[in-house]
Amino acid sequence: MDHLGTFLVLLPAAYLAGAIPFGLLVGWTRGIDVRKAGSGNIGATNVGRLLGRKYFWIVFILDMLKGMIPSLAAGLVLGFHADDSLTYLLWLLVGFAAIFGHMFSPFLRFKGGKGVATSVGALVGVWPLYTFPALIAALVWIIVFKLTRYVSAASVVGILSFPTAFLIIGLVQGWPIFGRLLPLLIAAWALALLIVYKHRANISRLLAGTENRAGSTPQR
Repeated sequence: MDHLGTFLVLLPAAYLAGAIPFGLLVGWTRGIDVRKAGSGNIGATNVGRLLGRKYFWIVFILDMLKGMIPSLAAGLVLGFHADDSLTYLLWLLVGFAAIFGHMFSPFLRFKGGKGVATSVGALVGVWPLYTFPALIAALVWIIVFKLTRYVSAASVVGILSFPTAFLIIGLVQGWPIFGRLLPLLIAAWALALLIVYKHRANISRLLAGTENRAGSTPQR
């Protein structure tokens, strides 16, 4: 493969970019260690509960960009086109490296956030195949959040809608979903299930009726 050397550089670079704990850094600028306050998570939701809505959006956008920029960089290398499954797989691995960096940051002893914002960025950056399913998932997130005021519920339902939307769009458009694009379908479901797994404590609290709604006092 012509671009293999470039991808061998992009993969660790994406992982390290994803590993930057923006939530922790933003908290520090306001004198708060977000790991020791609220839910203890470094993601935008906990930062927003502790510092306000403005800081939620600052962290969310930064976390999203650290997923989007590596994916876009990989896409630019390929001219946003891949001729075979292996090339698509390498493109996906760059985005996944950023997501894994966020979830398992070496700067935080391989702990991290739940990966929602970084995943959104990484998926949108896989133009155009993942971009529109990711935007649909974002719309589902907004709808579920507006209806329930649960960030966790919106995140779980939103991410599960992503591979579903990708499959439906692919079938309608006549994409080779079960051929050349099969790695994208598998990766979409793998990412969705990983994020659901990262929300397992939230799901337990949702089922028990003890999960915090947006604006309420956070629990660990």
